[in-house]
Amino acid sequence: MRMLLVAVALMSVAGCAQGAVHAETPTTPPSSSSSASSSAPSSEAPPSTPPSTSSEAPPPPPPPPPVVKPTPCTISDGACIQLSTNQSWVVRGDKIVYGPTPITHGRKGFETPLGNFPVLRKVKNEWSRPYNAPMPWSTYFTESGIAFHEGSLTVPSHGCIHLDPPSAQYYFTNLSIGDTVQVVS
Repeated sequence: MRMLLVAVALMSVAGCAQGAVHAETPTTPPSSSSSASSSAPSSEAPPSTPPSTSSEAPPPPPPPPPVVKPTPCTISDGACIQLSTNQSWVVRGDKIVYGPTPITHGRKGFETPLGNFPVLRKVKNEWSRPYNAPMPWSTYFTESGIAFHEGSLTVPSHGCIHLDPPSAQYYFTNLSIGDTVQVVS
């Protein structure tokens, strides 16, 4: 029995010593000036940082790439308008929540301006005095009177963004004052 206890104790000590030797083993080979058969202790100082152990948790995985939305706009919240394709979208958190929906925009001489604009005001039953025409569900985004509103999808506007009736109502209801409207070519 005594022999068994001595054997277990020796194996435990050998295991710890083996781990310590492994942890302090230099990562670079010894210089050629030292003797390979020398058993003298090294005069080098131990490493300043503790060695890593296999019980440490692996680093967390990298974050997923940002969601890429299939619109031409760079905004992550608001309305996106692409004039060249006559389409518009509403986006929230880099995701499309409505659209693409067909639009018409400003005709020659009344071009819809490009850029980023805040939603300024909303008027449910607007009337255009200059053009003597209804503008239901108007959501204005320029000081010069450019707005999303219900209108013809075949006849270009005087600068506004015409939408079909359900889209005009959706934009009116879901865009808030201050939301960004981005117009790209």
